[in-house]
Amino acid sequence: MTTPDPTDENFWRPLRDLQDAMDADLAALYRDRGLAVRPRLTKPLIKLARGGPMTIRELADALGVTHSAASQTVAVLREDGLVASSAGRDARTRVVSLTERGHDLVPLLEAEWRATERAIAELDGEVPYSLLAVVADFERALRRRSFKERVADLLPGAGAE
Repeated sequence: MTTPDPTDENFWRPLRDLQDAMDADLAALYRDRGLAVRPRLTKPLIKLARGGPMTIRELADALGVTHSAASQTVAVLREDGLVASSAGRDARTRVVSLTERGHDLVPLLEAEWRATERAIAELDGEVPYSLLAVVADFERALRRRSFKERVADLLPGAGAE
């Protein structure tokens, strides 16, 4: 007897799909305004504008991502002509800075970021249960019993199946 594919069940898929749809709407907004930039690049561009030239490690820290993820983002930004990189203090580091084209985008990207946050807060207020409240409830429940413990307890051989 075959068992169903466990990946067909995905609790987070609807939330990811919602976020993807909202990102697609932002991409459409950018296209409507004649901007050739992807929404996922907004935060790195703003961080570079606000933090000045920085190494990839510094950018990774500012974004809260891995060095590898920041390096990949910088490659896309460079390919799009939004940043330039130069040698750092030693041969292992690269310093990333905005190009003129990158700088020119930042005022609109910052305005869009603020408008997006306001729109999300407005949306959150339209539903009978706040997503922020749900997240806070999840965090409280996980402080009582960690996610690791919950999953471990449900694994075969753990006593609960």
